[in-house]
Amino acid sequence: MKPRSLRRRATAALAAIAACAALTVTQGQAQAQAAPAGNALTPATKFYVDPHSKAAAQALTDLRNGDFTDAVNMAELASWPQAEWFTEGTPDEVLVKVKSLVRKARTAGRTPVLVAYNVPGRDCTQYSSGGAASSAAYRQWIDAFATGIGDSKAVVVVEPDGLALLPGDCGPGADPTGDLTAARVADLAYAVKTIKSKARTAVYLDAGNVLWRPVGDMARRLLDAGVQDGDGFALNVSNTHPTDHNARYGTWIAKCMWFATEGPEYARGHTDWCATQYYSSAAPNDGTPGNAVDSADPATWRWTDAWFDQSVGAPPNDALRHFVVDTSRNGLGAWTPEPGKYTGDPEIWCNAPGRGLGPRPTADTGVPLVDAYLWIKIPGESDGSCTRSTGGAIDPEYGIVDPPAGTWWPEQAHTLARNAAPRLTFNR
Repeated sequence: MKPRSLRRRATAALAAIAACAALTVTQGQAQAQAAPAGNALTPATKFYVDPHSKAAAQALTDLRNGDFTDAVNMAELASWPQAEWFTEGTPDEVLVKVKSLVRKARTAGRTPVLVAYNVPGRDCTQYSSGGAASSAAYRQWIDAFATGIGDSKAVVVVEPDGLALLPGDCGPGADPTGDLTAARVADLAYAVKTIKSKARTAVYLDAGNVLWRPVGDMARRLLDAGVQDGDGFALNVSNTHPTDHNARYGTWIAKCMWFATEGPEYARGHTDWCATQYYSSAAPNDGTPGNAVDSADPATWRWTDAWFDQSVGAPPNDALRHFVVDTSRNGLGAWTPEPGKYTGDPEIWCNAPGRGLGPRPTADTGVPLVDAYLWIKIPGESDGSCTRSTGGAIDPEYGIVDPPAGTWWPEQAHTLARNAAPRLTFNR
């Protein structure tokens, strides 16, 4: 394609973003006045698009630099809804910021996606470390966060990694008494219940991803942290694992929670009996464990399905917890480094190279328990200064020091857009 044609496309795409935002506001003003109460998330839900996103700003920069292909890609990326993260600040500050976002979304007749990410001791002092100074401070922050939402519609993802990476998981001696872990679980339960007290808010407690906690372990953690007081859980935040793998994992978790709470009497409390993604053969219907395997191999998952078919059956979908899946970077699936390249942890989740945007955000997934595909992790934001456990400061996959966590990284944004699967188009 000739540069002049590309420039016209880039300019037109940017103009379309502005026009779309203006049209949405105009249509939304009439809708906002009479919007009915009820759950914020249905198959007809339309998510809010920030017209001033980092991708929109990058499109303008690319256009000025004459990078017309990238400008088109960034304009198309900017046309799709992405989550807004709230990671710090005083209660007063977060209240103002949340209120501002939900007001803009309500005016536009759209539903915003928010991420609450401020739990004490988050990320085991790794790349995204930080959080509130204490449980008391966190709960005040959550109170303000919920107050900011008020009676507006919103979808909230609560504390990515907060449940899959508890203080007790941070290493030997990290939580010898278990008090920190108990406090974390209680804080998460408080956050779910407090935010869900807003009648038009859908709340999803983060549950890691398909290659992390075994099904029964995550089911137990979710129940302990009050998932039953919200709408369900979230999977694959900031990760690249395939959408269908996470959908299968999430369905097992939902069935496992039902099995251990509403299922046969003998199974009450026994999430540990549930077959997992780390499983190689079906078990009899008496709680006897099956054969564990070292890795989550989808080729063995027929046995996990068989266990759930035999032991759990098919509870009605309205009796099971639903979930959402982050598809912001999983279009090409998970990254696998060359065999033998790294002797330590290759950090396949951290700024995985060569990835692409996945399925577009929608609340009409066609999958019974999946309430939405969302772009929760903002495409183009770094996961941190990854080192692949090499002991140096350089990320050997890029040959540079990666930007700090949450920093906009144009090269990564361009790669995700170029490799999008399905191919990136403008959101109309």
